[in-house]
Amino acid sequence: MRTLHLHPEDPVHVTVARVPAGTEVAGVQTREAVPAGHKLATRPIAAGQPVLKYGQPIGLARGDIAPGDWVHEHNLDPMPERAGDVAEIGQGRRRPAPDPVPMFEGFRRDTGRTGTRNYLGVLTSVNCSASVAGFITEEAARRGLFDAHPNIDGVVALTHGTGCGMDGGSEGYAILERTLWGHAGHPNFAGILMIGLGCEVFRTEAMLDRYGLRETDRFRKMTIQGEGGTRATVERGLAVLAEMAPAANRAERTPRPASDLTLALQCGGSDAYSGITANPALGVAADMLVAAGGTAILSETPEIFGAETGLMRRAVSHDVAAALKARVDWWARYTAQHGARLDSNPSPGNKRGGLTTISEKSLGAVAKSGQSPLAGVFGYAEPVDIPGFVYMDSPGYDPVSVTGQVASGATLVAFTTGRGSAFGNKPVPSLKLATNSRMYAAMQDDMDINCGDVLEGVSVEDKGAEIFARLLATASGARTRSEALGYGSREFLPWQIGAVL
Repeated sequence: MRTLHLHPEDPVHVTVARVPAGTEVAGVQTREAVPAGHKLATRPIAAGQPVLKYGQPIGLARGDIAPGDWVHEHNLDPMPERAGDVAEIGQGRRRPAPDPVPMFEGFRRDTGRTGTRNYLGVLTSVNCSASVAGFITEEAARRGLFDAHPNIDGVVALTHGTGCGMDGGSEGYAILERTLWGHAGHPNFAGILMIGLGCEVFRTEAMLDRYGLRETDRFRKMTIQGEGGTRATVERGLAVLAEMAPAANRAERTPRPASDLTLALQCGGSDAYSGITANPALGVAADMLVAAGGTAILSETPEIFGAETGLMRRAVSHDVAAALKARVDWWARYTAQHGARLDSNPSPGNKRGGLTTISEKSLGAVAKSGQSPLAGVFGYAEPVDIPGFVYMDSPGYDPVSVTGQVASGATLVAFTTGRGSAFGNKPVPSLKLATNSRMYAAMQDDMDINCGDVLEGVSVEDKGAEIFARLLATASGARTRSEALGYGSREFLPWQIGAVL
């Protein structure tokens, strides 16, 4: 197999391996070398005409393109910006509910939610307390504070770069508050210690009042100023964690239905195979979870630009479709204010991998959402309170996006990559899905599943079932590659938006 033809109407094929100039392939002779994962024209395309991939336009021919030409950024322009209203909705497809109900072993919390891990966390309200949070977790490890508590997966410091120098009534403040609250009550934490400086703009007390949180065995707070400085805060923090540890250690896994799971869908370091192998396979797994009553969250609004219309058609109502359009419109305005365009994406790495335009990248990215109806649209870090396939607004920057998805309630992350992204999250395990066998072989310490065998004849449906089974195993405690490597303590990155004052 030298090329893939993804849709009968496409005038291009995607190369599986590098094709030298003068090679007979797909019924044409290549006029120049075509790199692996890139597009080869197999029919004439007139200047100004749309170039189709997946049966959808991904750009306009800059000039006449002949059969055998390499099609990439040198001869393909992005599609004009547009995001019109959608008249037809309800085009999502539901899978039948599985029988028997898929099960996993999870930590049932007193909130009624189920965790897939059992961490203690040190959460910071402001960057000024970031070092102290790190001192506490480092000292806890040195002292072996949890050695006698094997059911605790670890302690993680969640530090960030904001919390002060901001308007307390701004959108950025609200985003930070939702993010911190979403982690403070996350079911993958058995207990949270929240540390501030004491004079920052972000007020922990206001957050507690708004969300009805109170100091309990699972949640404690303190400030460096209130405790009398750094050393005193570190010692007091260690004492609090020691008090939380016995109750956390008593948590046990029990059988739970897959409907208790919330899956964050992510891709990064994409290549031209992402939309052919790993993303469609993950879409099958997402549909299987939704059919079982669970929840799947798609995000990264700049990376659905050019493919948002298809998502809107899957909406369960016009209000849901309008909500998604509103987020895309917001991003168009936001990027314009900063002298940028949404179609400035893909990244240089994406382009080297064969993705030319944002429309091409977006169609492949949306494939990981499957075919289920779009049940709701949520702001960044807003709690997802309905089951099914939903959308959460976020930037395309992976750590920022995942941080929001976890705050919204995700208890698992599935992350596809073609170039080889190195990523993990604490407290939520992240499965890494390689889109091609070459990268999987080169980065086996980082990759959990190879989806490159889809190019060798494995069906997308079978690969999706394999991913779903691994998700259940991971939810039950099987460690991911990123967990084994120790990723996740530095990937907490709330979205910073607005003026720094």
